[in-house]
Amino acid sequence: MCYDSGAVPPLFAEPRTEVEAGAVRLVSGDGTVFAAYSARPLRGSGVGVVVLPDNKGLSGFYERLAVRLAEQGHAAVAVDYYARTAGVDPAERGAGFGDMATLMPHLLKLTPEGLYGDIAAGIAYLRTPEGGAAEAVVALGFCMGGRFAFLTAAERFGLSGVVGLYGFPGELHGAPGPTQRAGELSAPILGLFGGGDENIPAAVVAEFDRALTHAGVPHEFVTYPGAPHGFFDLQLPQFADASADAWARIGAFLDERAVRPTGSMPSR
Repeated sequence: MCYDSGAVPPLFAEPRTEVEAGAVRLVSGDGTVFAAYSARPLRGSGVGVVVLPDNKGLSGFYERLAVRLAEQGHAAVAVDYYARTAGVDPAERGAGFGDMATLMPHLLKLTPEGLYGDIAAGIAYLRTPEGGAAEAVVALGFCMGGRFAFLTAAERFGLSGVVGLYGFPGELHGAPGPTQRAGELSAPILGLFGGGDENIPAAVVAEFDRALTHAGVPHEFVTYPGAPHGFFDLQLPQFADASADAWARIGAFLDERAVRPTGSMPSR
């Protein structure tokens, strides 16, 4: 798990535009209504970002991150994973929901069909006027969401790129990961890892790198020496340099996909 209830995304750039933000409800492919948090720039770049949280699901960290992204001109929606088993409203789950003993039964009931349906609903929402009228959409994920982000580089999601922070790319509990499924991926990938992350050894990252290279998938990986899992956090000032560089790279990745200069056109 990445972030506790006090985690705050770092701020490294002045806002480019004002933002409208708030909770929304989206409908997945199987008809499930689930929670999301939408942040829409008043003057947008044409880029939308579907934010994929860690294994605790939607939290204040990702809501604030969505606003940070929208302040840079990129419409963002952060999605939740647990409406089917834990109710639609994350705020009603209680502070202990993130404890592994409580969370594990819900994790075990997640299915690829449900998750991909939720992510696809987030992508579709970003393309609507209400979601920001995005013409290019990028997935940005953290921890478990980083793994999901890598997998959404598959052509069927129609993404312009994906960014994963400390997402485990290898086989996990018998399930093939992005490394094993590299041949299915096509969208450009930016992977950001912590060199001190014991959960994702350098050899695992190197294997993913080789698999993407063999499959011809454009990608760039950056590993920050000594940085732990979840280093992108205002609570960890000792890794502020790594966070600042990660934010700059994410920003550049999104700006490269902008279809209009931020501020040139309203997003609504």
